[in-house]
Amino acid sequence: MTPPPRVLATPAALAMIARLAERHGPLMFHQSGGCCDGSAPMCYPAGEFRVGAQDILLGMIAQDVPVWIGAAQFAYWRHTQVTIDVVPGRGAGFSLEGPEGVRFIVRSRVFSDAEVDALDAAGEPPRGG
Repeated sequence: MTPPPRVLATPAALAMIARLAERHGPLMFHQSGGCCDGSAPMCYPAGEFRVGAQDILLGMIAQDVPVWIGAAQFAYWRHTQVTIDVVPGRGAGFSLEGPEGVRFIVRSRVFSDAEVDALDAAGEPPRGG
């Protein structure tokens, strides 16, 4: 079995990502395990958030937008598929969508046993620099 993607994005999130990319250029996401808005997916211009050795690449969305997650958060979420969505309302923080009157959120589902086996067989996802 081919491993499933660890991260997806809804059509609404993809549309917002495209709009933000037009305005800001290449983008990236980071999902931390903080409290409050720190647990929301944060969208930055590519390179504006420094990815470290404790960050794990979940995958790419919108073809070329990397989604990173802190290792501690990944330990909790490794058995779930993350879907980035966008909803009305403003979050706090430095995420690029804030001035648009929307905020990115995460929806998730637990992988099936077969999917977990395929992911385990594929090996650990890449870590940051």
